[in-house]
Amino acid sequence: MAFPIINSIASFLLKKRIHQMELFLKYPHEVQEELLFNLLKQAENTFLGKQYEFSSITNYKTFSERIPVSTYEELEPLIERTRKGEQNIFWNTPIKWFAKSSGTTNAKSKFIPVSAEALENCHYKASKDLLALYLNNNEESQLFVGKSLRLGGSKQLYEDNNTFFGDLSAILIDNMPIWAEFSSTPSSSISLMGDWESKMPAIINETINENVTSLAGVPSWMMVLLNKTLEQTGKENMLDIWPNAEVYFHGGVNFDPYREQYKKLFPKDNFQYYEIYNASEGFFALQDLNNSNDLLLMLDYGIFYEFIPMDTFGQPTQKIIRLNEVEINKNYAVVITTNSGLWRYMIGDTIRFTNLNPYRIRVTGRTKHHLNVFGEELMVENTEMALTATCKELNCEIIDYTVAPIFMEGKNKGAHEWMIEFKSLPECITTFSELLDKNLQNLNSDYEAKRYNNMTLNPLVLNVARPKLFYDWLKENDKLGGQHKIPRLSNDRNYMEQLLRMQMVNA
Repeated sequence: MAFPIINSIASFLLKKRIHQMELFLKYPHEVQEELLFNLLKQAENTFLGKQYEFSSITNYKTFSERIPVSTYEELEPLIERTRKGEQNIFWNTPIKWFAKSSGTTNAKSKFIPVSAEALENCHYKASKDLLALYLNNNEESQLFVGKSLRLGGSKQLYEDNNTFFGDLSAILIDNMPIWAEFSSTPSSSISLMGDWESKMPAIINETINENVTSLAGVPSWMMVLLNKTLEQTGKENMLDIWPNAEVYFHGGVNFDPYREQYKKLFPKDNFQYYEIYNASEGFFALQDLNNSNDLLLMLDYGIFYEFIPMDTFGQPTQKIIRLNEVEINKNYAVVITTNSGLWRYMIGDTIRFTNLNPYRIRVTGRTKHHLNVFGEELMVENTEMALTATCKELNCEIIDYTVAPIFMEGKNKGAHEWMIEFKSLPECITTFSELLDKNLQNLNSDYEAKRYNNMTLNPLVLNVARPKLFYDWLKENDKLGGQHKIPRLSNDRNYMEQLLRMQMVNA
């Protein structure tokens, strides 16, 4: 009887947070402005606080004029000083944790500062909010009768100059509250294992006999784990192993290309899927409604938001706006100021707003991961939607993909070259290629214009990847597991040439 009681108590405590959320839902701009000035006040005596005279900033206009927008490369010297033990540089409380991320914009490792405030008031607060919203929307949930299967990063934590760095997921697991550790599987010792290929069977062996009611992790890697679990157990679907599983919390990559595969793994009409939007820099948004593709932007996690319209991004006319100036269905680059001391930091993601009351968003891609070699302005959101529609119509499934340009040479026109690894192949690759191209044109008028009568772009070129090509590419680049993912779109051919080389070597 203990577990049902725990479930009831946990549900009651988490649902109390719903009432607190009403404040930023009702007063979003006031909450954001108060948050900004609290951050400035807290950091006014830091190195950066004195350099930019935070103490005399009394309005947003001064804040935006005085503090420049920055990238990781520009902040790196200050971050390195902190990694070596120097404190009070960009945040007033000690920074001892750094989330190591190769990112998807640069092969070089990044070390994102994570403060105690960010752990408690952003990442863990978001985890509790996600559960609170899910329970509020699903009154009959028995979530806490069982455990949550968490699939974290494959890097261990390493000490360096009395500071620690590792995957964000490893940092979160290592600092996890007791209540979260009690309700999770596998154990922290297995979750923090460094070698992905030995970690997978360890996770399977520890979790197959647990009563798993929820799962959390990146869809691509969770799919690998679940398929290996079925192989080991000989079961037909995951409900044969975990009959009480009721929800999958996912993020990191677009879920749509994987949705139909997950429905086969969890063949239950009321099985729920909840999306989150987080990164090493912070937890930004989460799904607050059942069966929704929109994410509620969370405004009280110690993060102040600004946005750059993508139609001006990187241009002399680039402008930066606040939340109260955004418009529906426009693409924006995200700029954040955080309670880890990131000041007007470009995280590299692009989003669009689907609703302004409350503020709901969808992630559309990366500022450096879109295709615009020929003026086609192709976003990741376009390719994901086109792939999903194509696979649905032709009854096939994919595992991973990437797209690169074929540059114009002499009289030869340009094109897009795709590499797709299929889980189940379409009957005709040519039909798939033609339909994918057509769906892309329907979704993106700029691409359609460049494709009109093959005026600028020829039809896309499709390569069918050999089995495990992307897995092998990730392994070769030491990117197995966790939040590592395949770069979807690129304006150069670096990734594609590496994949083509590996495709040929193993042909």
